[in-house]
Amino acid sequence: MSAAVQLESRFPMPIPIGWYIVAYSDELNVGEAKSIRYFGQELALYRGQDGKARLLDAYCRHMGANLADGEVIDNTLACPFHAWQYDETGAVTHIPYAKVIPPKVRKPCIKSWPLVEDNQAIWAWYHPDNAQPSWKVKTYPETVSDEWTGLAKREWFINTHSQEMAENAADIAHFKYVHGTAEFPSEGVVEYDGIYRNGYVDAKMDTGKGQIDGKIENGNIGPGQSWTRFSIVVETFMMSSITPIDGDHVHVRFAFTNRKEDMAGPMKNVPGAFIKEIEKQLEEDKPVWERKIYLPTMTLCDGDGPVKRIRDWYNQFYVGFENL
Repeated sequence: MSAAVQLESRFPMPIPIGWYIVAYSDELNVGEAKSIRYFGQELALYRGQDGKARLLDAYCRHMGANLADGEVIDNTLACPFHAWQYDETGAVTHIPYAKVIPPKVRKPCIKSWPLVEDNQAIWAWYHPDNAQPSWKVKTYPETVSDEWTGLAKREWFINTHSQEMAENAADIAHFKYVHGTAEFPSEGVVEYDGIYRNGYVDAKMDTGKGQIDGKIENGNIGPGQSWTRFSIVVETFMMSSITPIDGDHVHVRFAFTNRKEDMAGPMKNVPGAFIKEIEKQLEEDKPVWERKIYLPTMTLCDGDGPVKRIRDWYNQFYVGFENL
């Protein structure tokens, strides 16, 4: 009889450092504040009158009210309880009923999160020790070009860890048994270079006139920014981000865009078929992710795919933890 596997947590891995989407740009209006929860913390996201998005820890240092319920005044966020105004550094700049601002809150007293707005999304930098960003968000030309369509967005909330989803992509054997593919997909070519992971695989699509050759390119910039380009009949670009809500839950965002000229042609329905297939496969994976555990030492066999290589790559994004 084999010994039962016992772990204190399904996922002992901490949240990996990196850039993550916390909202799409069109979800935050000028003068608006939003309450969001990521990285195991309550946060206040707001857009000043200058159009710039800002992100602060949620709780006012006065009496603990949630700043996300407050009012945006110029480029500051005013607490809903006593109207203490915080600037983007997390310092109090004005207390309307006081003559003197307490010295300890004149300087940054709540955390201000590094934020970048690019690719029609708002990205926040996470590091458990509050270290500043060590790389930049990559701009995808497809998301900022007038020649490509607006983003078609899909999202899921899943009880898993982002590393589990990354390992899933390398696990080629599960495609037959979970997704019902007739054959095991090709591993293709995968290259690792520091924070970057880039892959390429030849692909085929069945049509009424037979199979059509194509290719699928994909990559990561750290654990939180990834992309896939499908070049089969038409080009479909997918931007994705798996943002940790906490150590056991993630917010998955997929956003698709296509060349406008393709969407006006005879193959305009092909991108929709890609999106439906991706949605289908994620829904098939979801119950497995939500019920499985992390095994520090896996028992792998030939044909499993380069799962261990993903773990090795992920190690650089952890502070105080190492995959075995």
